[in-house]
Amino acid sequence: MRTAYSVETVRAAERELMARLPEGALMQRAAAGLAAVCAGLLTRRRGRVYGARVALLVGPGDNGGDALYAGARLARRGAGVTAVPMDPERLHAGGLAALRAAGGRLAQAVPDRPDLVVDGLLGIGGRGGLRPAAAALAGQIPRGVPVVAVDLPSGIDADTGEVAGPAVTADVTVTFGAYKPGLLIDPGASAAGAVHLVDIGLELPAPEAEALQHADVARLLPAPTASSDKYRRGVVGILAGSAQYPGAAVLAVAGALRGGAGAVRYAGPAAEAVLARYPETLIGRGRVQAWVAGPGLGEGRAGEVAELLAQDVPVLVDADGLRGLDAGLLRARTAPTLLTPHAGEAAALLGVPRESVEAGRLAAARALAERYGAAVLLKGSTTLVASGRAASGRAASGGGRPVRVNPTGTSWLATAGSGDVLSGLAGSLLAAGLSGADAGAVAAYLHGLAGRLVAGAGAPVLAHEVAEALPAAWRDVRTP
Repeated sequence: MRTAYSVETVRAAERELMARLPEGALMQRAAAGLAAVCAGLLTRRRGRVYGARVALLVGPGDNGGDALYAGARLARRGAGVTAVPMDPERLHAGGLAALRAAGGRLAQAVPDRPDLVVDGLLGIGGRGGLRPAAAALAGQIPRGVPVVAVDLPSGIDADTGEVAGPAVTADVTVTFGAYKPGLLIDPGASAAGAVHLVDIGLELPAPEAEALQHADVARLLPAPTASSDKYRRGVVGILAGSAQYPGAAVLAVAGALRGGAGAVRYAGPAAEAVLARYPETLIGRGRVQAWVAGPGLGEGRAGEVAELLAQDVPVLVDADGLRGLDAGLLRARTAPTLLTPHAGEAAALLGVPRESVEAGRLAAARALAERYGAAVLLKGSTTLVASGRAASGRAASGGGRPVRVNPTGTSWLATAGSGDVLSGLAGSLLAAGLSGADAGAVAAYLHGLAGRLVAGAGAPVLAHEVAEALPAAWRDVRTP
């Protein structure tokens, strides 16, 4: 499990640790880890550190100090290190002295043809994108030269991943003590490149966000026992499809059949198309352990969705089923509810512009969970899953369970019908007994992994191919 912590939490843990350590010890730990990653990158690219040309973009705070001390370590290994300050009068004094003592130098501009650029302009407290002086320095980074960011790419919001102006795009980010949410959530995650965590000894409380890994997903996957039958494994009902969108029903059933439930029951107008593709599907209403409602329903069927929400079983609501949802009705439910909107649908549910959801995905996911008392899977370049109510009935909030950030996927999954497969898969996991948040997080993980398997080195995928790849993704996760 990758866990991420807010700036406030990290800063408090740093202050507590610094009070017990000799002055400057924490910065030296960070600089040592940063220098080690830079040295490894240089060795892989050119065979050795000696003789490499390294440019440091240095801001006025501790982030710049980390870069300077790391640069001094590289200089002592024979690298030619040049520090380019944003404000020469406000450089970290100890870091500058260490760099000069090791043979490094200051310059007003990035030298020609460096082998590596280190972004030490802003730290985790930066907000609102790069200011003009920092943006001017970042603009000097030569194209094609690898960039290593110190703790976080400058211009990225550490708590949200938001980019509110110019920002550095790094190939590698070396972060200290803990992951920050902005390193896991797009657009910040995409700007961070490969992230290396340097342990500096922080003692941290509950995280703000977390990203499941293979082992975490494997522990949550349902597995039949010797006494299992199709009903004990769970039956998921699918209310999906219409005369206009029969394929949505087929694709939702495709995802559900591969989600661990014992049987899939389809209730809708596309039964003929569903049976032609998947003859193992049960047709018609009947007893289920969970419902999936919404994919391809079209307009005018809100009453059918409300009828399912009145039942005391878990319900996943997606796509057309999300229109006009009654927050009071959802909050009154005792069984789990999972909402799976994309940004536009989330904006409609919250009554805000789509742009505000896309700019603040973490806040939007939490707000939806709070308002509707439901688990929320917010689809997008980074899929987020926020918990609904705890067992006590308390609504989710920023102080509750951490938001789960899905680390799998590919941009090729932005294709028609992909979300229908995801809904069926998550609904099946609900029927198999997973909570709303667990079903959403596991489904997103497997769905993203299946998309990667189909896309391979990079090629268009079709939604039904993603469904067909789910067993391979399932096996991959369960393989030790």
